Amino acid sequence: MPTNPQTQKEKDSVKNAHAHIGQSTVLHLPIAEIRDDVIILKNGGIRAVLETSTINFNLKSEEEQNSIIYSYQHFLNTLEFPIQILIRSRKLNIDEYINKMREKAKTQSNPLLKKQTIEYADYIQKLIEYADIMEKSFYIIVPFNPLRANNTNIFSEFLARLKTKDNVAEIRKRQIEFEQLHKGLIQRVNLIKAGLQNCGLTSEQLKTTDLIKLLYNVYNPISSRYQNINNLEDFSLEMKI
Repeated sequence: MPTNPQTQKEKDSVKNAHAHIGQSTVLHLPIAEIRDDVIILKNGGIRAVLETSTINFNLKSEEEQNSIIYSYQHFLNTLEFPIQILIRSRKLNIDEYINKMREKAKTQSNPLLKKQTIEYADYIQKLIEYADIMEKSFYIIVPFNPLRANNTNIFSEFLARLKTKDNVAEIRKRQIEFEQLHKGLIQRVNLIKAGLQNCGLTSEQLKTTDLIKLLYNVYNPISSRYQNINNLEDFSLEMKI
């Protein structure tokens, strides 16, 4: 099947964009690094990200709905710290499945089955392109900030974002601070997991690899469709986001 001109144009644009990428974007992001399954901000704060399951509320009975509402209300009332609830919608990407179907068609010995397999792959591709089918993911961002981060103003936050290099003393100081904050963050994560479980939801904390992929997809919504992260060892976060 000939390559869609629009799709090829988007791929070429992605390649050209990556060829001119510098570090200007990262200067304006609050993220300093990602490790130990948490996001470390330039102001010293850290963030954990939980991905949660979903519930089809409309299919529940009235009694079950009231129970869920009460449990969720209780969960929110027990929180003594702020959280961020993120709902991410993105266009469904099943390119890998379509490619497998095309490869399978090549191995078909029956001409009729081969034709039907190709037509099926073409139909699915057009359905995704024109129907604009979306998939949703649900996340909870759990924060933990040092006291100094709560005393910053807009100007100091702006200067912190422009800071890209640290000396040895600052790195050691941040490491000690990180270990202390990490303990408090884990306690908050466990509290939220328990509260969500009482609401009938399961949640898992994103690992370092998952966090990098998530941020890459968020900051590169177009290029991530054609250029996946295959080897994180060769992936420079500062050059991608």
